Amino acid sequence: MSYQPSMFDTVAAGVGELGGRVTRHRLTAGAWVDVLPGWLHGSDAVFEALLGIDWRADRRQMYDAVVDVPRLLRWYDGDEELPHPALTAAKLALNAHYADELGEEFVTAGMCLYRDGKDSVAWHGDTIGRSARHDTMVAIVSLGSPRFLSLRPRAGGHDTLRFPLGHGDLIVMGGSCQRTWEHAILKTAKPVGPRISVQFRPINVA
Repeated sequence: MSYQPSMFDTVAAGVGELGGRVTRHRLTAGAWVDVLPGWLHGSDAVFEALLGIDWRADRRQMYDAVVDVPRLLRWYDGDEELPHPALTAAKLALNAHYADELGEEFVTAGMCLYRDGKDSVAWHGDTIGRSARHDTMVAIVSLGSPRFLSLRPRAGGHDTLRFPLGHGDLIVMGGSCQRTWEHAILKTAKPVGPRISVQFRPINVA
């Protein structure tokens, strides 16, 4: 995997402030996303460390065939220590900042390694373990080469939104976003380096 580090991300690994720095984008049907570029400092060092964890390749049933999942995966439940102190600091900071809106704590960290432009995740909303009427929140910290996170409303009638995420960028999807919108990392024929997505969720379900 060919990776081009950022020339600007050279400080020690850690997270910055959230209050007054995140930009909220209000969507339709009570959905919103918060975005903060470069929130996790020293992200290249964290990225390099995470490349060495025990990633797994998964296979899933799709129609009449069992196919490879087009990305590598690693799941950390609420009882397992995260593989880098900067991620522990990120989870603590997110819990402190979003405590009132979240109503519970971020518990788990799911990780995806997108090795190149062929790796992807299809359109979906994170509703596992939730009823169709229960709002939840997902916070994603991106490491490595930027990829576009695409968002579109389930009901249609709105242009697809695209947020470039990499090198320590943060995006938080809240309100009704997981119920009324879908998100995806789409395949691309353009040459892109590897990216790691760290998704913090408030429910201990893999």
